[in-house]
Amino acid sequence: MTRKKMIYTNTPDVPGREIEEILGVVTGNVVQSKHVGRDMMAGLKTLVGGEIKGYTEMLTEARHIAISRLVEEALKLEADAVVNLRFTTSSIMSGSSEILAYGTAVKLKQ
Repeated sequence: MTRKKMIYTNTPDVPGREIEEILGVVTGNVVQSKHVGRDMMAGLKTLVGGEIKGYTEMLTEARHIAISRLVEEALKLEADAVVNLRFTTSSIMSGSSEILAYGTAVKLKQ
């Protein structure tokens, strides 16, 4: 089975393509918790300053998971693209946060 390639963009349209139909809002989210080892290293890093690479990597991975889930939802609607892609984060409980990706699934004119 060949997998359809999904276009996703934070712009309201896809350059060079015309939107034929709006299918609806699609979302993808992930709740990520901190790792004890990362927390200890982050605590040490706060003493000297600088990037906390473990957290950067964790959030990058979470963002990719959220996008993947958004794309899966768009594919179920047989969308060609997702426009107006946005991200939001929230704290769920101490030590964990959610990353939510959302946008509008659309059909493009062929």
